[in-house]
Amino acid sequence: MAELDINKAEELEKKYDSSLQTRAIGPLLVKFTFVFSVLFAAYHYITAGTGVPIDYWHMGTHMAGVILLVFIGFPALRGVKYKEFQQNTWWRYGNVPVWDWLFIIAGISSAYYVGITWYEIDLEVFGFKFQLPEQVLRQGNPARIDVVFGTVLIIVLLEAVRRTLGPIVPIIITIFIIYAVFGMQMPLQILKHPGVNWDLFINSMYFPEEGIFGVTLWIVSTVVFHFVLFGIIAQRMGLGQFFVDVATVFAGRYTGGLAKVSVVSSAFFGTISGSSIANTVSTGSLTIPNMKRMGYPGHLAGGVEAAASAGGQITPPIMGAAAFVMAEFLELPYTTIILAALVPAMMHYVGVISIVHFKAKRLGLKGLPDSEIPKLWDVVKRGWPTAIPLVVLIYVLFSGYSPFMAAFWGITTALAVGLINPMNRIGFTDICEASVTGVKYALSVGAVCAAIGIVVGVVNTTGLGFRLGFMVTEVAVNIGETFLPLISLFPLADITLQSLTLFISLILIAITCIFMGAGLPTTALYIMLATVAQPALGNLGVPALASHLFVLYYGVISEITPPVCASAYAAAGIAGSNPFKTGLSAFTLGIGKLIVPMVFVYSPAMLIVLPEFFTWGAFLETTLTCALGVFMLASSVSGYLIAPMSGIFRALIALSGIFMVAPGLESDFWAAAFAIPVIAQQVIAWRNERSIVNTL
Repeated sequence: MAELDINKAEELEKKYDSSLQTRAIGPLLVKFTFVFSVLFAAYHYITAGTGVPIDYWHMGTHMAGVILLVFIGFPALRGVKYKEFQQNTWWRYGNVPVWDWLFIIAGISSAYYVGITWYEIDLEVFGFKFQLPEQVLRQGNPARIDVVFGTVLIIVLLEAVRRTLGPIVPIIITIFIIYAVFGMQMPLQILKHPGVNWDLFINSMYFPEEGIFGVTLWIVSTVVFHFVLFGIIAQRMGLGQFFVDVATVFAGRYTGGLAKVSVVSSAFFGTISGSSIANTVSTGSLTIPNMKRMGYPGHLAGGVEAAASAGGQITPPIMGAAAFVMAEFLELPYTTIILAALVPAMMHYVGVISIVHFKAKRLGLKGLPDSEIPKLWDVVKRGWPTAIPLVVLIYVLFSGYSPFMAAFWGITTALAVGLINPMNRIGFTDICEASVTGVKYALSVGAVCAAIGIVVGVVNTTGLGFRLGFMVTEVAVNIGETFLPLISLFPLADITLQSLTLFISLILIAITCIFMGAGLPTTALYIMLATVAQPALGNLGVPALASHLFVLYYGVISEITPPVCASAYAAAGIAGSNPFKTGLSAFTLGIGKLIVPMVFVYSPAMLIVLPEFFTWGAFLETTLTCALGVFMLASSVSGYLIAPMSGIFRALIALSGIFMVAPGLESDFWAAAFAIPVIAQQVIAWRNERSIVNTL
């Protein structure tokens, strides 16, 4: 059985994930950051099991740790020089310049300021008096020092996000800040609002319940970090390898076997991974070279892995940690979220598996020989203990306990199994290294989620989400009124202005989500889109749960949509293929993810948990027609069903798939009408191929 190389995977991830590309630092700082990261991880692990401190202290501690490590590890400017160690001078220690140390001091001070000044302060030192009423009495009338520390924290967070993720997100957040302060100067009447002065803005953004110390930072400090840590430890104690081996047993022998192994193993791995890049390089370091060895083009091998790995971000139970934030936003049990997401995630993999199968058929690629497929009993005997932590985690989650309690028991079980399992034993050094890696993964997410709290606060205080929703609806109505007379000439369906407006609005919102989600971690992109884009869907009457899943799906699609598709670029690096071509392959392979959100918006019965829409008849009809439609679209993309397919027939089967996906008997009728000539052509072509083969 092929073995996953964890160290190689982590090196590949660092190469392609900018949020892990840190500068060279001095030996003392290396030791300090190592020890601090271990203690930081230990703090989160212990508090998950024993209970977190008061929220402003806990969030302040998390943010202070993130700020410290970001400004030690990430330089102000990227380039070749940041990888080279510079000798200490009066303005640089350990390759960290003095201005970064000032950022650290300012950031840590402002992170803890809220907790320190929560209660009344009345001090006199050397004749200097300092008085500050308790925080609740300063609401709406912040002290000057509140404004200073709040301003400092915003600046520090924006810089931390810029260093870890690039300039786009800080620019977006800055635009929201400008909008909040200068609301009356907005060019469009619908966007105008009274605005707020800077003191009141800081009051809203800095103090708990809203803004920086709001739900986004709370979730990332109590849930996201813990599940990232669980995923790292679980992988090190052999769970990733177990997933690959199981996938090889069940999928390896069939047509296009190695690509199907990649899809299945990435789906499994997505249950424990909070990053599509991590998923891509972990399983891809093994599956991509093997796919190329069996005859897959490099861009296709990389695209398969990238598409399957991105699917892990919408696959229960973890869903890139977005599920936990969604549960908090919607005030629903976590189990409700993952039950709703289960069938849509399956539809994504139906699309990927179908395209893989058809392309393998067209390329004449067979499955693995029996000699390369491990025995099921050998796989189970070797790897079953590694699955225990995941089972425990899911059991605790479904038992009604909090997500961070589930993560605590998942991590605890992973440590116990890892320490005693003779097949994949880990030691104290492995645990410490896993903790350090988990902290590295959490830095960019921690910084951006704290900063995005500003966006959430601005949207909530100004009503921007509903204003943007109204704008989208107005644009959709105008487009609909323009094209409705033309569409009415084609008697394919009974289309009204209302239905056309909804469809156009969905397209506009989907495009917005893809653009806004580019380059963001899953948790951060969901928070951003749920705040900005989701209200537009609410204005259109889309159920809240369906609208939140809709923006998550299209946000995640950005991870495999050129030109910003980090997962595809990482896969291209492993495959040695053209990055853009690999991105296009990944995008086409993710056709199911493009279609499915439209389906559950029009037919929420697919989500199972909405009693006002769910009946077994509606659920089965929606799910089966969606799966069949995705299957047809996969055939169109691949140019193959049971024989090669020319352009006109690919177009017809694509139309058939689109109409099949659309709910209603009339659309199913048109789907059948478009499919019949394609099926006839395919049968004839298949018989001709058989005749030629028999002749030979």
